[in-house]
Order: sequence, then structure tokens, then C-alpha cells
Amino acid sequence: MKTTVHKSETRGHADHGWLKANHTFSFAGYYNPERIHFGVLRVLNDDWVAGGMGFSMHPHDNMEIITIPLSGAIKHKDNMGNTGVITAGEVQVMSAGTGVLHSEMNAHAQEPATLLQIWVMPDKKGVEPRYDQAAYDNTRKNEFVQVIAPMDTDEPGLNIHQRARFYLGKLDAGFEQEFPISDERNGLYIFVIDGEITVDAQTLSRRDGYGVWQTESVYIKAAADSYVLLMDVPMSL
Repeated sequence: MKTTVHKSETRGHADHGWLKANHTFSFAGYYNPERIHFGVLRVLNDDWVAGGMGFSMHPHDNMEIITIPLSGAIKHKDNMGNTGVITAGEVQVMSAGTGVLHSEMNAHAQEPATLLQIWVMPDKKGVEPRYDQAAYDNTRKNEFVQVIAPMDTDEPGLNIHQRARFYLGKLDAGFEQEFPISDERNGLYIFVIDGEITVDAQTLSRRDGYGVWQTESVYIKAAADSYVLLMDVPMSL
């Protein structure tokens, strides 16, 4: 088994006034040669966006982009004709494929919004761009709810062009579970949104990240009420 630990305070940070961003992996002005990616997981940004502000129209291509709002509301618009607002309890996916323009703005004029934006490298390039969003049941406790699944499967969650699966779990203190990794070629990246957990012998607190691979499963125990994101991703394309 191999592991890597990314404590919250070691992440890259950018403060633009309207945007306060924390980068687990190298992104924009933050570059760390030891933190380029975890397998096909390329970007994990933890963003705070001031009321009425956001990211104006900008391009992407050949990337699977997943947005998970944590508080407030995010308004999406793209050149495919899609518009929508996503809030906590929803997940958004955009396959950039051959190229797409989109904007993401705080839907509220006064209240800030917080979100995770995650980029996954796709298993095929040049696909037709697509957009999707869906709600998941964020009231369920002590289980990991699947919110992302590989394309062309009947598994729960939104589909992406990669053999990746994401799960969100709201855990009570004392919860414990052995969690299997889906494929021997995959690793598991664990991000603690809130709370404190142990993964095998590793203690993780709010906004800490932990990657593990070359193992069949991990043992997760909640030391406090916690909110956790699990990302089961291939370690190579």
C-alpha cells in the first residue's frame, strides 16, 4: 500500500478579494512539482466566492469538470445553451471535450458561496461537450452516497468519461466502515470537507486530503461528526 497526505494548511492559496481559493494540486499561480495530480485527479479547488461575483466566460477542453456546492448557490451558463443554478445537495458535471465556454457566478448578490471544483482527466479526448446536474440525498447519514459514475453504466450518479466514482458521506461520530476500492488499477483520494476521521492509522481533519493506492480497501472511522468526499480514480490513463 502506498499513501500520500496533503494537510489543509499545506495547500496552495490565492486571495483575489472576491475569490479565496485553496488548491490541493498545482493550479494557476500555485505550482508544486510534487503535487501535480493524484492519478487522473488533476484539480481539487476549494473556493469561496463573494456575493455577485464569479468566473466570467472562459474556455475548457478535454477535461471532466465536477462542481460540488457546499453553501450558497452557483449560476452556470455555457455556449451549449445550458443555464442552471446549483446549490448544496446538488452536483454538476461538464465534459469539456472538443471545447466549451462557460461561466460560473455566485447566484446571490450579497451572500458568499463555497464550492469544490474538481477536474478529472478523461479516458478519451475529443468527445462531444455535455452538461448535467442532479440532486443527491444529502440527508442520508452513515453511508457513502455515489454521485459520480463511469460513462455507460447504470450505477447511481452523474456520468463522466473516466473509470471514476465519487461518493459523499455525512458520518456520525463513531461510524466505521471498510471501504473497497473498485479496481486494482485505481486509488482512493479522501477529502474531509468537515469533521475528523481516521483512515487506517492516518488522522485527517477539516480540508485535509489523503491518497491511497495499491490496496484493495481502506478502513474509515469518524472521530467526530464529519462530511467526507471519496474519489475512486484510475492511477493512470
